[in-house]
Amino acid sequence: MIEMTTDALYQQILLKGSMLCVGLDTDYERLPEKIKFECRRGDMAMGGKLYSGRARAIVSFNKAIIDATAPYAVAYKPNMAFYEYLGAEGMKALEGTVAYIREKHPSMFIIADAKRGDIGNTAKMYAKTFFETMDFDAVTLSPYMGMDTVEPFLQYEGRFAIVVALSSNPSSCDFQFLTSSGKTLYRTVIETMMANSTPENMMFVVGATQASELAAIREYCPDNFLLVPGVGAQGGSAEDVIRCGKNSKGGLLINSSRGILYASSEADFAQAAAAKAAQTAVFRTS
Repeated sequence: MIEMTTDALYQQILLKGSMLCVGLDTDYERLPEKIKFECRRGDMAMGGKLYSGRARAIVSFNKAIIDATAPYAVAYKPNMAFYEYLGAEGMKALEGTVAYIREKHPSMFIIADAKRGDIGNTAKMYAKTFFETMDFDAVTLSPYMGMDTVEPFLQYEGRFAIVVALSSNPSSCDFQFLTSSGKTLYRTVIETMMANSTPENMMFVVGATQASELAAIREYCPDNFLLVPGVGAQGGSAEDVIRCGKNSKGGLLINSSRGILYASSEADFAQAAAAKAAQTAVFRTS
């Protein structure tokens, strides 16, 4: 496994000319019929393990998407909800997906989109789960309960906490833009986390639909990488994000999920995903 640092990420960004993160929000119900049919034909062997049923279907789909988009992506982001709802089958599919990326595309940065946000021993167990048991490079976290939710994740060298600061959903303004002493809550979150971490173990979620805020964020948060969801299906502009948010190391992981995963529902789904990823390699560094 390649130890992930901001320099290592930057080298991948330069190599591929891309800041693309592909979100693996793999919904079994939306898989192409070709994949669902194959999953009923018995087990699939991979890495010394057998996958059957829905686990086989999800791993087969993810493998095809990963291989097709790898030339254009620097990161993959499985969303835990799409695996957890299937119980043991889903968790086995998640394990197989991460193992496949590690084996076939070891330079990729892998994010668990989990948005965990607990404290004490529970937070420690979450950190062990994602960084030791599941072997992710980073995990998204909700900071509502304060630094106690984040500190256990900062104890792992070469791993990153990605704290939700400013999200792309319409109701983000319910809390994130509340002000105290002239500062928005989301700025207080960013500055508090920065004071207790480094750019080598902390990133922030900033939604692509909040591009107008990115330039201001970069004034007080110049060095941390930002994970930027909301491009594509949610309407965010990659060009605006790069213009406002890029730093000297690229500094952005711009996520697209549904727009790439479901570019086609037919047998050509992988080729369509590759074409969409190539198109989204508008995420150029120049």
